[in-house]
Amino acid sequence: MKILTGILVAALAVAGPASGGPAASARMIDTTGHPAGQANLKAAPHGVLIEIAVKGLTPGPHAVLLHAKGVCDPAAAFASAGPVFDFELPRPHGYFARGGPKPGDLPVQFAGPDGSLHAAIYTTAFSLGDGKRSIFDGDGAAIIVHAASDDYQTQPDGRAGARLICGALVKNPSPPARKKSK
Repeated sequence: MKILTGILVAALAVAGPASGGPAASARMIDTTGHPAGQANLKAAPHGVLIEIAVKGLTPGPHAVLLHAKGVCDPAAAFASAGPVFDFELPRPHGYFARGGPKPGDLPVQFAGPDGSLHAAIYTTAFSLGDGKRSIFDGDGAAIIVHAASDDYQTQPDGRAGARLICGALVKNPSPPARKKSK
């Protein structure tokens, strides 16, 4: 999986960054409300590149999922973020579920021996723009790192366990348009 992620990141770097496309970010917090990392999302050709760096996890696999609401209340163990993100037509959770996956389903990521997780994930399941496939609907979205792995089929969240780290996604302002040189 690490090799595949590295190849994907290298391919995106060769393709070049999206020029002034939509972007979003999230300051990640743990269940005590303390800072735990950062997530950055950038529009890329035909999809979205998610880069996440968090700390304070147990070593090993962790589900990383996009949730339906941009609210991260640690007092409610991040239940405020709602279920895994989906559009108006409900789908089952998981890559192996019949009729799945949901747009908020992402591949499992791994925390190292020091408890830090650094990942780059590319998805074509949603966009950062203003259209019908955007995660920026009326109540936003959050990215959550769960306590356990994701089995990619059990409903509603692949037995991903407790919600440990959460970040409410905020749309970044668009950079100013470049003036054409004469």
